[in-house]
Amino acid sequence: MINKKFFQKLKKDYRKTVDERKQIIGISNDALHNAKRIIFILHRAGTNEANKKLLEIEKIFRELEKKFGYDRISEEGSYRAAVEEYVEAKMFYLVMINRKIDKIQGINLDFVSYLAGLCDLTGELVRKAVNEASAGNFNEVTKMKKIINEIMAELIEFDMTGYLRTKYDQAKNNLRKIEQIDYDKTHFLRRCERDRGK
Repeated sequence: MINKKFFQKLKKDYRKTVDERKQIIGISNDALHNAKRIIFILHRAGTNEANKKLLEIEKIFRELEKKFGYDRISEEGSYRAAVEEYVEAKMFYLVMINRKIDKIQGINLDFVSYLAGLCDLTGELVRKAVNEASAGNFNEVTKMKKIINEIMAELIEFDMTGYLRTKYDQAKNNLRKIEQIDYDKTHFLRRCERDRGK
């Protein structure tokens, strides 16, 4: 014997969750794609366009939260991935406009999103340093190294495990890369000075 009303309620709840999930995934995937585009734009110094797109993503996140609630949307991996990419893009934008890396106002973000996004940011800063070194802008390489060092000095205070530990290890690897770029830059400049002195 079964209670048919009980099973009908289960079916209704399940269908509602599946429908919500499809909506959250679709909207989150759009936000994720836009955050990736923002990073691409920032590497080409398009800060005005990047800011407009960041505001659009923030609006999307607020609408999702209003429609489904923060607890519901944060259950979905697609939403969490979009938020992490957004944090990375937003922090990269702040660096590009010479602002402090700080708490993002206007949307709910948990510590995991911040930590993962900050770890990923170090990779974009290395990429920026490589591009600047290629263009002969060696002061920018020094600036990127300083920012990565500051981020890592804070992140080392966290005893990260699991997913965040993987992100942290990637960030540590980015620190090694920027140190190598800075080392190569220094030796290149010294060689240029010696050649000029001959």
